Amino acid sequence: MTIFKEIVDEEFLTVSETKELLADIEAERALDEDRELPYELARAVEHVNRFTVLEPEEAQDLVDQLQEVEKVDEPTAYKIANLLPRNRDELRSVYAQQRYSLSGDELDEILNVVAQYA
Repeated sequence: MTIFKEIVDEEFLTVSETKELLADIEAERALDEDRELPYELARAVEHVNRFTVLEPEEAQDLVDQLQEVEKVDEPTAYKIANLLPRNRDELRSVYAQQRYSLSGDELDEILNVVAQYA
């Protein structure tokens, strides 16, 4: 017998947006003295605090600009916005599992967009 869980909703988030959501959850739990912060939640908060570079509005603007580039789909745009690659090798690692590779000009076009925010 297998128990399946159903995906009800799926939404891509940048690290900045995640930081805001986790800050709200953390503040809510801080109000209740009896509720401790679970280990996983504490680690997630620590992670987003360490790796958040952009403000949520900037990160969303970056995602929107990246989606305007021809070979950047929504999931890839969010990965790039979260990682903020600085060179071609770092950007190629984002596309490592894709069935196609990007030319140097396409990589440079994406890196130019990222450079405006990083």
